[in-house]
Amino acid sequence: MWLFWILAAIAVITLFYLRPAKLEQYDAPAGQSFAGGNGTDEEHKEVVASLASGMGPIQQAPRSERLGLMRQYMDGISANQDIQAQVIPTDIAGMKAEWVIAPGVSHSRRALYIHGGAFVMGSPTSHRNITSSFSREANAAVLVIDYRLMPENRRLAGVEDCRAAYRWILQNGPQGLATAERIYLGGDSAGGNLALSLLQWVRDKKLRPPDAVIALSPVTDTTFGSPSVKRNLDTDVMLGPMFKRIVRLPAPLIWWTAWIQNRVSPTDPAVSPVFGDLSGLPPTLVHASESEILHDDALRYVNRAVAAGSPAILQTWGHMAHVWHMFYPQLTEAREAWSEIGAFITQTDASRGKS
Repeated sequence: MWLFWILAAIAVITLFYLRPAKLEQYDAPAGQSFAGGNGTDEEHKEVVASLASGMGPIQQAPRSERLGLMRQYMDGISANQDIQAQVIPTDIAGMKAEWVIAPGVSHSRRALYIHGGAFVMGSPTSHRNITSSFSREANAAVLVIDYRLMPENRRLAGVEDCRAAYRWILQNGPQGLATAERIYLGGDSAGGNLALSLLQWVRDKKLRPPDAVIALSPVTDTTFGSPSVKRNLDTDVMLGPMFKRIVRLPAPLIWWTAWIQNRVSPTDPAVSPVFGDLSGLPPTLVHASESEILHDDALRYVNRAVAAGSPAILQTWGHMAHVWHMFYPQLTEAREAWSEIGAFITQTDASRGKS
C-alpha cells in the first residue's frame, strides 16, 4: 500500500507542480532573421575550430575534473584579446564585481551585465570582450557581478545576488554614490535567464525599470521544453555536446532532476522567466542563433512578452554558435549583432526623449 501512495504522490507532483504549461502557440512569428553566412566560410571555421580545441579535451576528461577545467577555459577566453576598456574592481556588500568602461563613455549611464556559464561557471573576467562591447554600444559604464555559482551554492543564490546588484547600481556608479541618467540590463545564456527573471522582480517591487534590456541566447525554460532543444542538438557546436545526454532523457525525469538540483520547480518564473507574467516590461531585444538549442527559448519568450503587451524584439542569425557575440571583432556576424544592439539602445533613448 505504501508503494501506491508514493507513486501517487510522484504523479501528483509531476502533473500539478512540475509539468510546464504548453507554449506551442508562441512558436510564431519567427522574428527578424539575418543571413549569418552559410557556416562554411573561414570566419566560421575558425570559430568552430576554436571551440573544438578548447572544449574537446575537456569533454574527454574524467567527469570529476570537467567543471574545474571548464571554469579555467571560460576565464581564459578573453585573456589574449585586446580589451578596449578600463576595468575597475568593486565590491557590493561582499560580492565581488567590476566596472568595465569603454573609452569616452558616460559614467552617468550605467548597465548591469550578468554573465553566462550554465549557472556553474563564468565570471566578470571571462566576459570582458562582451562587457567592453556592451559598454561601447550603450555608451555606459557596465557593472559585472561575480554572482554565486552552482553547485557550491543553491540556484536561487545567484538570483538573490542579481537583485542585490540591481538595487545597488540604481544608487552607485564608478565614482561612488550618484543617481543614474540611464539604466540598462544585459546578460547572455544563463545570465540572460537571470536578467529576464530579474525584470519581473523589478516590476513587482516597483523599482526603477531598466531603460532597455539585451538578452543574448538566453535560457528562458528550465524544463528544456522548447522544440529546438532537441531539433538543434547536432547543429549547436557549443551546447549540443554538453547537453546531449540530458535532453534525451524523458521529460518528467528532466523536470524532477531540475527540481532536485535547483531546489525550486523548473516552472517557477524565478528560474524559467518564460512562464512568468510578462506584462509591463521595458523594451527588450533578444538575440539567438537559428542553429542553437536555445533558439526557441528566445522565440517563445519574445512572443509571450509581445502578447502580454510588452515591447520585445527577436533577432536571429543563421549558422552561429551560442553567444557568437564573444567572437567580436573577427566574426562578421558578431559585428552585425553589436551594431544592432547599439541601434536598439539609441532608439530606446530617442523614444524616451534622449537627445
